[in-house]
Amino acid sequence: MTGRFVSFEGGEGAGKSTQACMLANALVARGLEVVVTREPGGTPGAEAIRKLLLTTEGEGWGARAEALLFAAARSDHVERLIRPALESGAWVVCDRFLDSSRAYQGGGGGLSDDDILALHRVGSEGLLPDRTLFLTLDAGEAAGRLALRDGDNADRIGGRERAYHDRVDSAFRRFASDEPERFVVVDASGDPQAVHARILASLGELLPS
Repeated sequence: MTGRFVSFEGGEGAGKSTQACMLANALVARGLEVVVTREPGGTPGAEAIRKLLLTTEGEGWGARAEALLFAAARSDHVERLIRPALESGAWVVCDRFLDSSRAYQGGGGGLSDDDILALHRVGSEGLLPDRTLFLTLDAGEAAGRLALRDGDNADRIGGRERAYHDRVDSAFRRFASDEPERFVVVDASGDPQAVHARILASLGELLPS
């Protein structure tokens, strides 16, 4: 039996981590085995790369180096955690996956989508989620959530200028429009329980009865 793979995508402050945990709890309540994970991260090697990518110390990385580091972290994540979990029949719920690289290093950083996808084909054999939930949120509401969550302590990528994050958002919206068979756009505004209800409804036929 093969499990299901669901990823959460969106900009900073959209509530991806909160909603990933809420979905996992709902799936467990239905008797499913669930693995909750994140990117970059999820395995010891990938978590080590996460620290390199997100630290605010030093000069940071250019878009190409970032893309290579994310691809390396994802490769380890897929090989050591995601594929084994799916092969065992578990559901994998992931806070960010490939599409964040496409949006941030691609849309935000200027790399081509073809290059990001080529790295993914090599590093992770092209694995894609069964469903990608793109959480959308007004910039003002997102900024308010981030202020409560981070204060003045944003990580290197989250703290980039507004224009960068606008390009990221545009890229996510383009992916969702171009790949409707995988992407579902979810309004992430308002109460977390209301957002969670929208997510459960969007998963539709994937959920066991």
